[in-house]
Amino acid sequence: MSEKIYCVAGFKPKPGKEEAVFKALQSLEPNAHREDACIHYTVTRQIDNPFAQGTGYPIVFHEIWASREEFEAHCQRKEIQDFFAQHVEAPDGDIEDANVCVYTDEPWNFDAPKV
Repeated sequence: MSEKIYCVAGFKPKPGKEEAVFKALQSLEPNAHREDACIHYTVTRQIDNPFAQGTGYPIVFHEIWASREEFEAHCQRKEIQDFFAQHVEAPDGDIEDANVCVYTDEPWNFDAPKV
């Protein structure tokens, strides 16, 4: 049975703050990659493409963690807490809105073998 957690964290920068937000999020990558439970942790930015014209937040983190507990431990790191306090929650922060969601790859009622 998979214990992996997939996180998609979308960020909507305030006008004119796109590059600053992207750089601030990139600065979180090196330490996250040092965490043993981090399988994938990459910030991306939306680009124009005629085959993918959907709408969404222009900056998105794609994360894969070994387990829910380890993802939650990551979220409690001071660096992550400080980022959200400074950039998302503070009235003068550079981020207008954020949407962080977690997912599993386990189907409903999966009858995983017991080993």
